[in-house]
Amino acid sequence: MSTNTCPCLLSWKRQDQFDNLDKHTQWGIDFFERYAKFVKERLDVEQNYAKQLRNLVKKYCPKRSKDEEPRFTSCVSFYSILGELNDYAGQREVVAEEMSHKVYHELMRYSQELKAERKHHLQEGRKAQQCMEHCWKQMDNSKKKFERECREAEKAQITFDRLDNDINATKSEVEKAKAQLYMRTHMADESKNEYAAQLQNFNAEQWKHFNSAIPQIFKNLQDMDERRTVKLGETYRSFAEAERRVIPIVSKCLDGMVSAAKAVDERRDSAIVVESFKSGFEPPGDYPFEDFSQNLSRTGSDGTISNTPKGERERDLAPIPRSEAKQTIGKSKNKLWLFGKKPKVPSLEDFSHLPPEQRRKRLQQKIDELNRELQKETDQRDALNKMKDVYEKNPQMGDPNSLQPKLSETNCNIQKLRSEIHKNESWLSEVEGKQSSRGDRRHSADNHHHTPHGRESPEGSYTDDTSQEHHTPHHRPAQPAQPIHDPHEFDDEFDDDDPLPIVGHCKALYSFDGQNEGTLSMAEDEVLYIIEEDKGDGWTRARKQSGKEGYVPTSYVEITIEKNSKGS
Repeated sequence: MSTNTCPCLLSWKRQDQFDNLDKHTQWGIDFFERYAKFVKERLDVEQNYAKQLRNLVKKYCPKRSKDEEPRFTSCVSFYSILGELNDYAGQREVVAEEMSHKVYHELMRYSQELKAERKHHLQEGRKAQQCMEHCWKQMDNSKKKFERECREAEKAQITFDRLDNDINATKSEVEKAKAQLYMRTHMADESKNEYAAQLQNFNAEQWKHFNSAIPQIFKNLQDMDERRTVKLGETYRSFAEAERRVIPIVSKCLDGMVSAAKAVDERRDSAIVVESFKSGFEPPGDYPFEDFSQNLSRTGSDGTISNTPKGERERDLAPIPRSEAKQTIGKSKNKLWLFGKKPKVPSLEDFSHLPPEQRRKRLQQKIDELNRELQKETDQRDALNKMKDVYEKNPQMGDPNSLQPKLSETNCNIQKLRSEIHKNESWLSEVEGKQSSRGDRRHSADNHHHTPHGRESPEGSYTDDTSQEHHTPHHRPAQPAQPIHDPHEFDDEFDDDDPLPIVGHCKALYSFDGQNEGTLSMAEDEVLYIIEEDKGDGWTRARKQSGKEGYVPTSYVEITIEKNSKGS
């Protein structure tokens, strides 16, 4: 009875693990939030990775016009790989978005719920502890009061016994001591009853605290901690599933890259290069042999029998002047820039600065573009006419005259486009006509190997050379392309009062009928005077000894140009 602390309460305090649970649940929430922070940094990595991939794709795949689109399979495959990589970057963004919404935000939301629930359970535990401490204090106070009243009753008992046995004590003193004893005894009994009641109440509360309240609070904390663990497991799975969902699409992106790699075709790329830089020039022929020994005197055994007059034979044997030979070689070198330095030529509207084949392609491309623009303008004109008809039939819908300026502008554009198309088609026909003429001469040269080669035409193609010796073939060569001169042009040229000077002579390798107007017929081995060289169309203007003039195929004659004979 002398102790001030209840042994049961000390035992309860020693066995209580409430503080330990408080620390453990706090650690669980801290770990939960730490994992949420990890997910946040992980999705930031994905977002930055996707952003860097997109910037990389943008850097190596700049915007370009349609005409500059790569045609090589290696380039097309590379840009396909960039496209697949861009899609791959999109899937990394999807992973980051999935982690953000289904993992990180879910973790942060659940963390707030855990904190609120933990706070509630801890408050319930503290209330139970306070209630228990209050009951223990009431019981302890009643116990101390009962102990104190018992001591006072014992003192009153001793005082009454002493006065009752004392013969000198008066009756009033004995009665007073007896009354005091009775009062103290009564107060001790009341304190005893109160202490008994408080003890019973405390025992009941203590049993309820340890067998109901605290176990329930611990159970709630345990459930909360288990749900936290389950939520962590679910978010771990969601973290992995966010990556797993994009694996099929990522695999398709990688398969697309592999397919792009397989699509690289070296032969196709080579063919594109050949087609892109194809010039249309013919290979140059052999340079003429310059015989510097022709001026030397010859013996009778060296002479040859010929029907050619002496003067003409001397002209035939006369060497080409060195200055003219150098000039011819210089012109050929300026034309042959395929493996040398390409001369700088300003861009022209008709693309005449380009090689024939490239010129033809550019002209055809421009014609196609003009036709597309013409179709657009035509469609716009038709639409305006329909709208104008509607306005004329229903004036309330609009004024027909308001469309007239736009119609006039459209018609003007159509006329301009048609004029441009006609002009470019003329240039294209000119190029195709020259290429056809050169093709006929190449065909003739292939079928008859005795046909001369190597003369350069004005537009850069190479036709017949003049210095090779030939023999009469067994078969007549193919008819050359007709000259592109206007028939009336021959009449205008032949009407000149002053005849053109002779610049050389030629020997007919084959016979030519000359049935077309402006042409000159000739027999095999006939000698003609050259009054105008080939201008690139495959025809040379010649004059017979009788004075008749006309054009003969350049590939049908063996030409000798002589500066000494000009003006004769």
